[in-house]
Parts: sequence; C-alpha cells; structure tokens
Amino acid sequence: MNYESTVNAEEGEAPMDDMPDTDVGPQGSRVRTFLFIIAGLVILIGVGYFLLGGGQSDDAGSGQEQAPLVTVIAPGRTNIEGEIATTGTLAARRALPVGVAGEGGRVVSVPVDAGQWVNAGQVLAVIDRSVQSQQAASADAQVKVSKADANLAKANLDRALKLVERGFVSKADVDRLTATHDAAVARVNVAQAKARELRARNARLNIVAPSPGLILERNIEPGQVVGGGSGTLFLIAKGGEMELQANVGEIELANISVGIQAQVIPVGTDRVFTGQVWQISPVIDPQNRQGTARIALPYSPQLRPGGFASAIIKSGRIDAPLLPESAIQSDDTGSFVFVVGKDNKVVQRPVTTGIVTMGGIAIVEGLTGNEHIVLRAGGFLSPGELIKPNLVKADKAGPLPAAETASAPQS
Repeated sequence: MNYESTVNAEEGEAPMDDMPDTDVGPQGSRVRTFLFIIAGLVILIGVGYFLLGGGQSDDAGSGQEQAPLVTVIAPGRTNIEGEIATTGTLAARRALPVGVAGEGGRVVSVPVDAGQWVNAGQVLAVIDRSVQSQQAASADAQVKVSKADANLAKANLDRALKLVERGFVSKADVDRLTATHDAAVARVNVAQAKARELRARNARLNIVAPSPGLILERNIEPGQVVGGGSGTLFLIAKGGEMELQANVGEIELANISVGIQAQVIPVGTDRVFTGQVWQISPVIDPQNRQGTARIALPYSPQLRPGGFASAIIKSGRIDAPLLPESAIQSDDTGSFVFVVGKDNKVVQRPVTTGIVTMGGIAIVEGLTGNEHIVLRAGGFLSPGELIKPNLVKADKAGPLPAAETASAPQS
C-alpha cells in the first residue's frame, strides 16, 4: 500500500471508479431492498385498482351510456274530486201517455200540438157527441117523468091519510098508496142516476190532460175514429221535467249516491246543465254489466227527449297518487307501472286503479306517491332494465321526448 492510497483512505476520498460494489456496506443493501419492496407494492396496488376498480368503472360507464333516456315523474298525492264520465239518453222524467178514457168516437178537433204546454184538465181533443147528447136529453126527460109520477103518488097518499081518520079509506088502501109513492120516488132516483151516468160518459169523450206539462207527442188528427184500443194519442212530460238516463258500469255505480250533482252536455251544444242523480238502477244488466243513473234536469229547449248527451258525475273525494294514462300498463294479471330503483333499474309493480279524472287516473293501491314512475316508455322496457331517468314535474310532463321514442335499449 502506497502513501497516497493510505492518505486518501484515511481521509475518506478514495476514487469512485476504483471502489467496488461490495464496499457500500450492509446499510446500502438494506436501502436498496426497501426501495424494491416499495416499488413492488405500488405495482401491485396499481394492478389491483385496474382489475377491481378501474375496469368496473369503465364497464359501468359504458353501460350507462348505452342506457336509454326515459322521462320519469314523482306523482306525489293529490286530493282528487271523483268524477265518472259517462253517456246516456235524454228522456222525460215522468212521461204520461194519454189515450181514450171513454167509449171514443170520431175526432172533431185537436186544439193542441206537440211542443205546447198544457194545464191539468185542459182539452186535448174533442170527440163527436151528437148521439150521446140525445141520450143525455132523453135521460133528463125521464127524470122529469119520474118526478111527476112521484108527485102524483104523494098527493094521492096525502089525501088518503086525511080520509082514513073519517073512515072513508081503509088502511089497506093507505098501504097501497104508500107503496106506490115509494116506488115513484125510487124511479126518480134511478132516472137521475142514469142521467148523471150519461153526462159523465159524455164528459169522458173529450181527451184531457191529466197533469200540467209539455206535450211531447201528438198521434191524433181530426176525422180520426178512436176508441179504447187506439193506444197512446198524446205523450206529456209531467211538469216539463227531463232526465238523462246515464249508463254506468257496476263498479262506478257503487260510488254514486242519490242527490249528488252531475254536469250534462247535450250533443250539438256546448251548454252545460247541472242536475242531480235522483234514482239509481236497482239491477245490473247481465249483458253489458252496466246500470242506469237517472239525472234529473230542469226544462230547457236544448233538452230533447231521445237525444244523446255526455255527463260527468261527482263521486266523492279521495287522497291518492294521480298518474297519466300513458304511465299505466296492463297485462293478463292486471295493471302495473314501472318504478325506477336506486340503481336506475326499472321494477314492474302491480297497481289498482280508481277514479278516472280529466287530469289522470287515481292509483288506490300499489304506490305511495314518492316513487319515480316511468311516464311514457313503459311499452319499450323490461323489468330489471337499466335506464337514464329524466325527472320532470308531474304537472309539467310534456310531449314524448325524441330520446324516449327509441325503439329499445341497445344490447
């Protein structure tokens, strides 16, 4: 060993080129090992993140991008005034058919026509009574004859009673005269009864209105011969009152009670008439499963019996979610909606529908109102399918967006 080498070694300044790797010592080896371990851990963490986190995130992002954009609503709960929309036929509330009450005969005149108002007892048609008048005159004459006979019998009886006390007339003669007088009085009563009968018959020859009201039909003309078998000659709406005979399904009929209001709109006019349900059919037609709700209406020229009209009947109030018809689907098991879950996957949920209103259909069972419901695209979705929900307010659900009209999600 030379002096320079010794001096440099002692001073710690030995040349690096000449220093072998083994001269680093145990401490340098440990540092390198530590660095290699850290590098390995970083690599393992990166690979694990890529395999467990990064890969799944990319897949989820790719699936979300492929999911269709679908409009959904949160309907909440609404205090709904129940309305039942129906149709029916207008008719007279009380139709009075009028025919021949007497023996009939030839019609002389008809002073009224359809569409006119009449009073109770007013003459609707006059029947020829020339023969009946002569019969009545004969009956009156017979009454006078009977009264004359009765007066004569009474006079004879009075004279006999005065003479019987003097012994000029026997008691047998008095009894005979008394019987003659009584028979004469009886004949007077018979003649009077017959005369009254003929006068009553003659009064029934004329056809009269049984009650005040509006004439709906006139089926009689002057010169016509009418009798007991002539049928209905006049049809009168009693008091002019009308009604709508509304056809209602048996389920809706159970929600209607007498006295509730209804709005009636006749065909051909935009005028709305307010009426009340005054009678509910006690039976259901087994063919169409419907009953009749009779809605009383005041008289109006626009209400013509036989006409067609629509009606909205009030049926109480309920508190329930209200959905548009487009949100409700149906199958063999009944009605259902698509509810969006937390993972944006749709779930089919059965529901029970209730009152149908102008604003939508009430859901009485199956929803609380806080769910997100698919608004229109339910026909293109399947249970468990992933979507991109676009939440809109229930009262601002606009037309079907273009993204939602896509035929189906891309697979």
